[in-house]
Amino acid sequence: MALSAPLHPLEPLSIEEVQIAVALVREQKGVGDRWRFPTVTLKEPPKAAVLTYQPGEPWDRQAFLVLLDNETGHTYEAVVSLSQGQVVSWTHLPGIQPNIMADELVDCEAVVRAHPDFQAAVARRGLDLEQVVVDPWAIGNFGFPEEDGLRLSRCLCYVRTTPESNFYARPIDGLVPVVDLNRMAVVRIEDIGDVPVPPEPGEYAREFFQDQYRRDIQPLAITQTQGPSFAIEGHLIQWQRWQIRIGFTPREGLVLYQVGYEDQGRLRPILYRASMAEMVVPYGDPRPQHFRKNAFDLGEHGVGMLANSLTNGCDCLGEIRYFDAVLTDSRGNVAVTENAVCLHEEDFGLLWKHTDWRRDHVDVRRSRRLVLSFIATVDNYEYGFYWYFYQDGTIQYEIKLTGILLVGALADQGKYGTLVAPEVNALNHQHFFAMRLDFDVDGCANSVYEVNSQAEPLGPDNPQGNGWYAVPTLLDTEKSAQRRIDPLVGRYWKVVNPQVTNRLGQPVGFKLIPGENILPFAHPEAPIMKRAGFLNQHLWVTPYQAAENFPAGPYPNQHPGGEGLPQWTVADRPLENTDVVLWYVFGHHHIPRPEDWPVMPVAYSGFTLKPLGFFDQNPALDVPPSPKAHCH
Repeated sequence: MALSAPLHPLEPLSIEEVQIAVALVREQKGVGDRWRFPTVTLKEPPKAAVLTYQPGEPWDRQAFLVLLDNETGHTYEAVVSLSQGQVVSWTHLPGIQPNIMADELVDCEAVVRAHPDFQAAVARRGLDLEQVVVDPWAIGNFGFPEEDGLRLSRCLCYVRTTPESNFYARPIDGLVPVVDLNRMAVVRIEDIGDVPVPPEPGEYAREFFQDQYRRDIQPLAITQTQGPSFAIEGHLIQWQRWQIRIGFTPREGLVLYQVGYEDQGRLRPILYRASMAEMVVPYGDPRPQHFRKNAFDLGEHGVGMLANSLTNGCDCLGEIRYFDAVLTDSRGNVAVTENAVCLHEEDFGLLWKHTDWRRDHVDVRRSRRLVLSFIATVDNYEYGFYWYFYQDGTIQYEIKLTGILLVGALADQGKYGTLVAPEVNALNHQHFFAMRLDFDVDGCANSVYEVNSQAEPLGPDNPQGNGWYAVPTLLDTEKSAQRRIDPLVGRYWKVVNPQVTNRLGQPVGFKLIPGENILPFAHPEAPIMKRAGFLNQHLWVTPYQAAENFPAGPYPNQHPGGEGLPQWTVADRPLENTDVVLWYVFGHHHIPRPEDWPVMPVAYSGFTLKPLGFFDQNPALDVPPSPKAHCH
């Protein structure tokens, strides 16, 4: 099959490239029908090669695959050269469980429903098997020796009141099947006693509310009659002075590459690569049916694989452009998620304004931002992942959390949750997000500082006691760069390039401003903290290494822990004036409310990257005023 040359080495794999990569592995490594393909994605070229790439230069186009042999339980990594038509690397990974795949879950539910012991447990509770929903989850690792070496899923069970009903509202507490996913066989059924199923269906869907809609809301139209202000070539986006290249992986979803801002006639680099690298959701109920609820949504499943097709509904508004995601199912067949990534512009209120009352003169500019987003459904929850780019050089990252709370019955034992409906206990939990931010601020040689504000002591230099100032501290090694937020001292972190200065002689830089955040409440010796040790700090900094991509290690599914950031940073490598990667960890602390039920209004969490001496002055002075017809 003849392949057309991609526009750039970081362009995602095409449908044809995915098909060829899978076919080459099948042919050259004897991969048969009992194998699964958890990952088929672009093998990114070396960073140094990308940074020096010139259009038209040839390169070795490669694909990266993770494969699972269900027959033996063995996991392999493969690298396929699409340019050469060869499998150039084939590595067995002993004891590793790759991420769980969507069609594994479908098979798992069917096996559970057909098992006679499960059917008996359902019948004993007086429930109709046809109304029972089996929801497989990753089982985690809690040190139980009988689970070693098995690829397992632990299933939560629910009841649908009607075929259209919200089954998450009616959990069957105390009935938990465990399935070996390689053999696709039930290992055991945990049945810890009959618990009444909550009585209310907890409906939210349109068919249940269409006669109750509020009638005092008028249409709000967002139009751009002359089209959007951005331009697209392949996966390269240019907007205002921004240039951004995007990709999409099964694990991370949306990935940003080579983010830069045009200033004084040249494109200035800011980020080489940016993505969410892990999500962990620990629940706080220690009872037998709940203590295993600790989800690694990227490493155990993959939010890219769970991305929504934004074809229907109003996920985005305005003049929109979409990008498809080329993925595979677990058997290596191409599975395209249409309209996986949404691109559009938004009005965002004031950009800047001043009124000179002496002249009765007003200058005002409205802010516009570019939005890149995708949405993933991870079982009961929806997560919207949003990158915002502003005209003044600011970059914002925001998670929008919605969907349905994870609940249990036994609401009279509500210590670890909140009563949100009769006999429905919504469990306390936290959502943690770990970002990998490979900064290249005007080049690769960067340094990282922590900045705290402190008061000047009362004395001759501060006689009225009003003085205070900012104190920057160089984070020169990995251990010194393990930091936590402190809003009481206005803490932020800045990445600077000591070799490049602005017109005032200051090193150019960007600062990371924390938003909402929290630390885990799990005990330091809890299994979740061994597996997700990166949660202990909000900031980590490492020198760039191509193989260091995921803060809990490359394969956290059923892994006992200890890998990733805690392991890498033991070396305490130097950081000053080098190619640095910032890992920012932020958490959303969720004690549920009745108002979060039966479907949750969006909650927001994130952080901001702001230029800090990167420009000589306000870079948005050249934004034109808005036409009066658009303002009045």
